[in-house]
Amino acid sequence: MKKAIVPDTDDCGGKHAARALSVDEAQKYITSDVKPVHGSEKLALRSALGRILAQDLYSPFDVPAHINSAVDGYAISSADLPQDGAVTLRIAGTSWAGKPYAGAVHPGACVRIMTGAVVPEGADIVVMQEHVSVTDNAIEFASEYRAGDNVRAAGEDIARGAMLLRAGSQILPAELGLLASVGVAEVRVTRRVRVAFFSTGDELRSIGETLAPGQIYDSNRYTLYGMLTRLGVDLIDMGVVRDDRDSVRAAFLEAAGNADAIITSGGVSVGDADFVKETLEALGQVGFWQISMKPGRPLAFGRVREAVFFGLPGNPVSVMVTYYLFVEPALRRMMGQTEIPIHVDLKVRSASRFRKRPGRTEYQRAILERDADGELSVRATGDQGSGILHSMSTGNCFVVLPKDSGTVEPGTLVDVQPFHGLI
Repeated sequence: MKKAIVPDTDDCGGKHAARALSVDEAQKYITSDVKPVHGSEKLALRSALGRILAQDLYSPFDVPAHINSAVDGYAISSADLPQDGAVTLRIAGTSWAGKPYAGAVHPGACVRIMTGAVVPEGADIVVMQEHVSVTDNAIEFASEYRAGDNVRAAGEDIARGAMLLRAGSQILPAELGLLASVGVAEVRVTRRVRVAFFSTGDELRSIGETLAPGQIYDSNRYTLYGMLTRLGVDLIDMGVVRDDRDSVRAAFLEAAGNADAIITSGGVSVGDADFVKETLEALGQVGFWQISMKPGRPLAFGRVREAVFFGLPGNPVSVMVTYYLFVEPALRRMMGQTEIPIHVDLKVRSASRFRKRPGRTEYQRAILERDADGELSVRATGDQGSGILHSMSTGNCFVVLPKDSGTVEPGTLVDVQPFHGLI
């Protein structure tokens, strides 16, 4: 039997540990242990949305490529401006976006110019069209301008040779536009992480099967499917694995042979069948932890052969909370992402009571909304049991109650982490 993976401290480990790990301790250990997967592929730009760049990208030219106008107006030379009073200039032609004026701006003349059009040679100011009077093919305006007004310099957005995006950046809509602006048609991205997942439990049945007394439908695989699909990994859904040694061993061997990461739900609580832990320890290095949190106290992390392993609790809310806190950040690192999205913490006044006993950090489901005065407030979704899955659908945030806090009364400022659209 191989040694279990646990941080080098007496404060964590198996079920006889001196104390449970804090959320922060477990997060730091897990994220420091996982490494990016090897391999990359080249994709057309539009197909790369959501993927992680595998190379640094630099701009091949200035953006904008030419000095251009920031407004519709008239391109003039600052040399034609008197120190005070109005000025009259002859209109020599027009510079259109995509069709520049062919000549230069000479003394006493100006050129009609559109937003984004190239500023003609000799001009260094664009006078806004709202500020001029046009008569007999000439303009008149006050001389309250100076060189550079309403003119965009070449390379103002991106200079030629400048870093566009670093390897490890996620390609989101803004990045698609940025790369398109310099003509990038294909990008090299890291390969998708392969994730195998299954549920354990003799009481679980798949949708479509008839339920016998004491049996329930497996919801965790569907929740995991949704969260993992949104993350952008390749999925291997292995269904429900029965509670016997041979089935569990076969499932872990198959998963480890095909996936970079394995996620299970159920079978990691104290008191669960010993063969689950024995099988995992025989096949790899796995630490079974108690996390000082609610919901989601039991957690297993380690490796089965070469695959990273996450053993999540069986209760549906616990699966979502532990995925959000521990699994997704680790998978993002495996994807090669260098800037991991942070959990946004807000201080919001509670509109309801949040019941709690001191001793564990709690992630209570809540609804963040604006009250009648337009101020943000937060209220509980109701019962906070770890089996109340509808609280994750009804709610849009966690109220994070610190380990030592007790019940929170209405009107108290609490820490809020919005999760709507994330999990």
